[in-house]
Amino acid sequence: MIERFRDAALFLERAEPWLLRAEAENNLLLAVAHHHRAADPVDEALYLAAVVVDGAVSGCAFRTPPLKVGLTRMPREAIGPLAEDVAAAFHSIPGVLGPEPEAGLFASAWSARTGARAHVGMRQGIYRLERVLLPDALPPGHLRMARPQDFDLAVEWASHFVRETGIDDRQLQRSIGTRITAGTLWLWDDGRPRSMAAEGGRTPNGSRINWVFTPTKWRGRGYASACVARLSERILASGKRFCFLYTDLSNPTSNALYRRLGYVSVCEVVEYRFVDDARQESNPP
Repeated sequence: MIERFRDAALFLERAEPWLLRAEAENNLLLAVAHHHRAADPVDEALYLAAVVVDGAVSGCAFRTPPLKVGLTRMPREAIGPLAEDVAAAFHSIPGVLGPEPEAGLFASAWSARTGARAHVGMRQGIYRLERVLLPDALPPGHLRMARPQDFDLAVEWASHFVRETGIDDRQLQRSIGTRITAGTLWLWDDGRPRSMAAEGGRTPNGSRINWVFTPTKWRGRGYASACVARLSERILASGKRFCFLYTDLSNPTSNALYRRLGYVSVCEVVEYRFVDDARQESNPP
């Protein structure tokens, strides 16, 4: 049975105890739900659903349009009904992100229902940190909060980050502006900004780090390690038990960097991207 919720508070009341059993693995959905619980006005397009078996939650799904659908682990027999429910809410979706085999099964079900072709996108690792292991030697400089005058540089760096990772962010300038205003975008400054990282979504016991980027000419000098290490320290010092982050599993350099700082691999997720041939033909470039 699929239970859909328009109210994030009601969704959390129903599903949060189950999600917290694997807080790191479910950090993205927990952060989205907590953010929208406090949002005013309510986002009517937000999709939150729980898979319920014998009265108990055994899986969840979410979507914040125009982004892809996110899945947690769930029984295989729930995938088909979930795809039907998503289709009842959205005519089309750009993709799905989740663990295997759930993401692949959903992609197959969606393709069978809509005719959209599914392509495997980025394979990502979810990491968790409880104690920072500082590098033996930090590079010159210090961590500082990004200021309004850093906006243009941060947008430029974020644009490079999006191109390098393929991550979908269709409101990049707005995202950067919001982060600077909220005080969640950070820079490693060595006379001038050298690297960037952001504090992303917050869960009851943790917070996610994302937008980690260093321009090519400043790479290999330890700036990214220092930026992530000091930001992780700040998050833990604020009272959180964990830091989380996602990595591109095809990038061994970044994965090794995070492990050296104390991040531990929790699980893997995979993205499937959908291409609707019929829509492409009716809307040629």
